[in-house]
Amino acid sequence: MSDISLSEYLSQSQRGLYGRIFGSEFLKKATYLTVGNSTFAQTYGRKIWDALNNKTVFWNAIRKVPWGSTAGWVQRTDRGTDRMRPITETGTLPTIDVSNYQGVYVLPKIMAANFGVPIKSMVVNSLEGGMGDVLAAELQATERDFTKGINEMLLAGTSYICSAGAQTSHTVPASIAHHYKIGDVLGVQDATGVENDASETITVSAVNTSTGVVTVSSHSTATADGDATFIKSRAGFTSIDDIAHEDAAAVGGVTMTGSGSDVYNLATRTAGTYAAGASVSYNSGVVRDLSLNLIDSTIQNIREKGGEPKLITTGWDQYFNLERLLNANQRYMGQEVYQVGVGDERTLPGTQTGLVLSTYMGIPILPDADTPKSVSSGDTVLGTNMYVMDTDYLEIAIAMPTQYVENRDFFAANALIVRGLVYMMGELRCTRIDTMSKICDLSSS
Repeated sequence: MSDISLSEYLSQSQRGLYGRIFGSEFLKKATYLTVGNSTFAQTYGRKIWDALNNKTVFWNAIRKVPWGSTAGWVQRTDRGTDRMRPITETGTLPTIDVSNYQGVYVLPKIMAANFGVPIKSMVVNSLEGGMGDVLAAELQATERDFTKGINEMLLAGTSYICSAGAQTSHTVPASIAHHYKIGDVLGVQDATGVENDASETITVSAVNTSTGVVTVSSHSTATADGDATFIKSRAGFTSIDDIAHEDAAAVGGVTMTGSGSDVYNLATRTAGTYAAGASVSYNSGVVRDLSLNLIDSTIQNIREKGGEPKLITTGWDQYFNLERLLNANQRYMGQEVYQVGVGDERTLPGTQTGLVLSTYMGIPILPDADTPKSVSSGDTVLGTNMYVMDTDYLEIAIAMPTQYVENRDFFAANALIVRGLVYMMGELRCTRIDTMSKICDLSSS
């Protein structure tokens, strides 16, 4: 036998190793999985890894309550004028001035997610090399997607700047397009802050999260570059950004004047008064760095209104920014690792020196990747917002708990498919809007 080189010897010794054990063909099984034109999917065994972010921090943190026998409540927003004052011995009584009451009306929203699995897929995937119980796998995936979708709704943004569009579509940055859902009713304000559709109903019919195009019902005025779109009412859950909103909010440099028909009736949320809505800190679409003064002012505003902040939610960018701010001012006097539980979530392990952030001024911090971001007047997506909340007045009310329905009526489906449906009915409710707050127009770094 002639001599062979080292490289040839190694190649011969490993021949078949990668092709038969780790190769692209040996373990590949053609299995029936999808519904539609493409009925074949390739799998490499029973282990299925989900390469998606399925964390639902905000959903887990907010308490769940039964809906109860109510479709709303009345909120007292003003004490009246001079109804209490000193009276001299022969003085007149105080002038009668009744309290001001504002109605808040909330109805439950229906959420649903469905899936289908061909019966051939169920049989083939139970064989060697298949996924196993594909019906159970799809149900588990649907349940995760269902909860994740609700979490995204709870953290959906309210107002965004759009580029030039038409009477039947708006274009927003693609990365924030998922905040719009089919069935949402929008308002449009031009760059001067004048609402140009006060008498119109503009309903979302499609959302392209790749291009940012939001298709809507036709309205009288096409959007121009720099105009703002805002949510008047949602088909899905109300978001914390809807609640932490106020009239005259400067979104991307456009002032939201509103017409009284906006979400939660923004015309009644007079900024800077006792009757105001949330404490909102904007910067007219101009990016700025997160600072301790911004957070402290927000906490102070909530406490001056009689609330007590119990949860801070933001994105990971602001979490790290706050970490750097606090580290620069620490005086290290030992470490004590601790965590704080909020609902079904727990903060990251923190230390009293602030090396790994867990709380700020005793308020738990829970970063959530779904936290909405601000947009500048030039359509640039900025960093995530920060929300400081008194969760005593925030709840997810459940009118109908999550249920699963399975259907094997092949005649109704006109196909040999087992269909599944997950649905529930509820809504995010806030009984005191003035104890919520947000900080916007922040830098991501």
